[in-house]
Amino acid sequence: MSDYFGKDTPKLGFGLMRLPKLESGEIDIEQTKVMVDMFMKAGFTYFDTAYVYDNGESEKAAKAALVDRYPRESYTLATKLCAWMGAYDEKTAKEEFYTSLKRTGAGYFDYYLLHSLQRSNYKLYDQYHLWDFVKELKEKGLIRHYGFSFHADPSLLEELLNEHPDVDFVQLQINYADWENPGVMSKRCWEIARKHGKSVVVMEPVKGGVLASPIPQVQDIFHKANSHYSFASWAIRYAASLDGIITVLSGMSNIEQVKDNISYMEKFEPLNDVEKR
Repeated sequence: MSDYFGKDTPKLGFGLMRLPKLESGEIDIEQTKVMVDMFMKAGFTYFDTAYVYDNGESEKAAKAALVDRYPRESYTLATKLCAWMGAYDEKTAKEEFYTSLKRTGAGYFDYYLLHSLQRSNYKLYDQYHLWDFVKELKEKGLIRHYGFSFHADPSLLEELLNEHPDVDFVQLQINYADWENPGVMSKRCWEIARKHGKSVVVMEPVKGGVLASPIPQVQDIFHKANSHYSFASWAIRYAASLDGIITVLSGMSNIEQVKDNISYMEKFEPLNDVEKR
């Protein structure tokens, strides 16, 4: 398989989709700052947000907790352009980029993604000329790498990578429960990305939190293998052990989750043969 860029990026990324909330429903910025500080202190650098997360509040939280408090070169920031939520046209879709830039104050994005491509919406990204748009942004230095996040079948992924061979990376839903799930087909999608020489960012490694508390039969297997590891750790290490992975995103919601993730990812060791079995 082809080599990949981003191989020196720490294998744990901070997903800013499920940030802690105050009773008012607003993001708890002070707790988020503590979480960001813990993450950065442990040597991790990759943060992932999106134009649509928390109606834009996630990008604003990234500014308050990260961008305003750390040198720009000390972290990596990813965000996404969503062309299909709401009443859109080409101008409105493209304006998302500049809104994201203003909300975050980041100056540029290290990774920029066309958001959540699937059968129901992928043609909009052609219709609004967004593939050309992100290439132009890259040429201007406003983004460093561009790709797309993907929620569809392997045949569409193959089609998109054939049509857009210059994308730098893809973001895929990969976890052990969906590895051979016919509705997700994580394995096949990962194989296609690697066949095309594309680096992969992993999303949903814990399947939206489901694998942090798996069914009792699965818990028993993990306990017998190593009772010191959290259930979530098995899921994240599983994804991080694959070839071609830039980083594995964990949507951390509190300080305890950050502590747990750091405990086994700060000195990441891929799964050994016994752990794989």
